[in-house]
Order: sequence, then structure tokens, then C-alpha cells
Amino acid sequence: MQPSPDDVFTVTRLNREVRLLLEQNFGFIWLEGEISNLSRPASGHWYLTLKDQNAQIRCAMFRSRNSRVKFDVAHGDQVLVRGSLGLYEARGDFQLIIDRMEPVGEGALQRRFEQLREKLQAAGLFDEALKKPLPSHPRCIGVITSATGAAVRDVLHVLARRYPAADVVLYPTAVQGEAAAAQIAHMLDLANERRDADVLLLVRGGGSLEDLWSFNEEIVAQAIHRSALPVVSGVGHETDTTIADFVADQRAPTPSAAAELATPDIREERALVESWQQALCDVMEGHLQQQLREVGRLGERLAAQHPQRKLAQRMQRVDELTERLGHAQARQARQQQQALGALQQRLKAASPAGGIRTAEHQLNALREALLRARARKQEQAAHQLTIMMRSLHNVSPLATLERGYAVLQSDKGATISTIGEVSDGDTIEARVSDGRIACTVVKTTAEK
Repeated sequence: MQPSPDDVFTVTRLNREVRLLLEQNFGFIWLEGEISNLSRPASGHWYLTLKDQNAQIRCAMFRSRNSRVKFDVAHGDQVLVRGSLGLYEARGDFQLIIDRMEPVGEGALQRRFEQLREKLQAAGLFDEALKKPLPSHPRCIGVITSATGAAVRDVLHVLARRYPAADVVLYPTAVQGEAAAAQIAHMLDLANERRDADVLLLVRGGGSLEDLWSFNEEIVAQAIHRSALPVVSGVGHETDTTIADFVADQRAPTPSAAAELATPDIREERALVESWQQALCDVMEGHLQQQLREVGRLGERLAAQHPQRKLAQRMQRVDELTERLGHAQARQARQQQQALGALQQRLKAASPAGGIRTAEHQLNALREALLRARARKQEQAAHQLTIMMRSLHNVSPLATLERGYAVLQSDKGATISTIGEVSDGDTIEARVSDGRIACTVVKTTAEK
């Protein structure tokens, strides 16, 4: 029995299907092994073999990824890599595409670091909403670090320079070793119980990943998370990052930077106060000068408004107005006397008595003519109204109804004019002169 064409794989199709199965079912995996057959062609990609005592696998690490490797890779190195499984279709080679590479010793710690970071991030310990603000002017600063390390000296030096007004409480603890994480967590809890400080500085100098590992322990992260006091983390150098940095309310690159972050600069504060003082003096001086000018102006106004001076001015003004009033009265009396004489002459020459009598006769004649015209107009209008009322009555439907006729309407209010508009059994309405009659159609008969 021959297979159908669809059941026959080509080599290309087979390799493609296998590659897709590998990529979809495995995803990223971590793999530890020894490097052999390391090749670095001009393309910048790396090709190598990872092996253990019993097996080996071909690997490829492309230039965009191997540029991030922070150590010198050589034949025989024991490394920890992360990558995705695939198949190089052109040759059918099973291979691992490497995404990340680390030395085995540091790589194990780094893997623990990544796993704990992902765990705590998923638990919400890194949420920005949980970050507490730092006090602007702390009364007391708590420092959690080694009592003999360089970090405490750096912090105390910065605090003395920047903000000597604040008290400093040291919570001594080991910052390296197996017992360090538990001691650090204990000191964080103790500082919260005592509440001596307003802010806590969790600091330590630089070191390797192993040296700083105490600050990557979950017990320390949980202690920072439950702290009611704001915590500033300043662990290691600028390039170092710990779990404590992610949980803390503020992260500083160094212990000295943590001290600077938690305090204002007293010199800047003093300069600001001095600028405020100078501004206040300038405002007070300007206000005083303005008040002095206002007092002088009011003094001048008071002298000008003295009652005796005002009284003398008013008396002089009264005398002036009295004299002007006398002259005006005399002049007005003469003018009125002259006008009165002229009016008497005109009144005598143009007496209205004769004109009034003539006007009365004309008015009476006009009144009588108006009354006659109005009566005649009213008679004509009444006669014309009677004629129009008779004509209107003759054409009114009501007059037709009074002669015994009726208007038929359907139950919808439409006027019925033919038998085709009704059917037997329909309810219709007959309107007569004094009302309406409900009817039922029994039979219709057509007439020629």
C-alpha cells in the first residue's frame, strides 16, 4: 500500500516540525556543563559544545547575547547557561541557543538571586505604592551596619558635614557571614521597637556577590518590608544591586550616598535661611519706608484740613455767595418786570374771547354732522349684515340637516358618500341637525 503524498515528509519539512516541537514544548531551560570546541568566527557569534561525563550538546550564542557576558570565556570553563532548545534545519543538528552565561560558582548564587527576586516581586514586596516617604528633617538617624567597617565611618562623616543637628544611633551587626542576615533582620526589628530614629540607613561597603549575600536573604527582605520606619539601602558600590535595594523605600548607590539621601545639607539650609532673612529684612525696610511716607502725607493732609483754616475759608465763601446772590436777585427782578410788561401788551392785543366764540359754533356744527354720519353708517352696516347672514344660512350644512337630511360617517370619522365605503354589519353614525344617531348597516342596494 503506497502512502498518500500528504503522508510523505520531506527532509526540510521534518526538520522544521521537529524544531517547532522543541521550541514550543521546552521554552527556556538552565544547563550546567563544560565548554569545549569554542569557536568565535568573524560574525561575532559563538559556537561551542557543552558536555558532562556522559553526553554533550551543540550550542550557539549570538553576538547580541554574548556581548553581555562579563567574564572571559575559555575552553574547559565550567558554566551555567540559560537557553532554548532548537534544531538547525540546514544540517539537522540538535542545539541549544544560549541566552545567558555565568561561571558555575557565581552563577548558582545569581540564580538564587533571580529566583528570590521573582518570588518577592510576585508577593508585592517591591510595589512602589508601599514605599514610605523620607522625613525632610529627621531628628534622629539609625545606622544598621558593622561597627568597625568603613561604611559607618563614611556615613558618620557625611552626617556630620551635612546635618549635624540630627542624633545618630548605631545598630551594630555583622554584614557578612552565615549569621549576618539574621542579625540584620533583628536590628531592623529592634529599631522599629525602640523608635529612637526617624529613618534607618542599611549600609555596607562593596564586595563580591558572596560578600554581599546577607542582603539578598529573604529574612532581611521581610524585615525591611514590615518596617514602619522608612529604610534607605546603601549596599556596595554603584554597580552592586541586592534584594534589599528593591524592598527598601529608597536605594542609594553607596553608604555615603545613603547618608546624603536621608538628610538635607545644613549649608544649603543655612543659605536658604539667610536668603529668607535678607528677603524679610528687605520687605520690612520697604514697608517701613512706605509707612513713613504715608505718615508724612497724612501730616500734610491734617495741616491742610485744620478746622480753623477750614472755617475761615467757609466764612469767606459765604460772604462771596451772599454778594453774588444779591446781584442775581436784583437782576432777575428787573428782567421779570420787563417781561411782564411785554406780556400784558401782547395779551391785550390778542384777546381770545372772539376766537373762542367762533370756535364753539364750528365745534357744535361738526358734532351734529358727525352724529348724523355715524347713524347712517350703522344702518347701512346692519342692513348688509342681515343680507350676509341669510346667504350664509342658505348654504350652511345645518340648514340642509334641518330639512331632514343627515351626514353619514364611519366609525373612524370619515364621511360616507357611496355604498362601496361600507359593508353589511358595519357600525356607522348619522349626524342630524340636533345630534348623532348610531346605526348598523343591514343591507346596501346600488341604484342606477
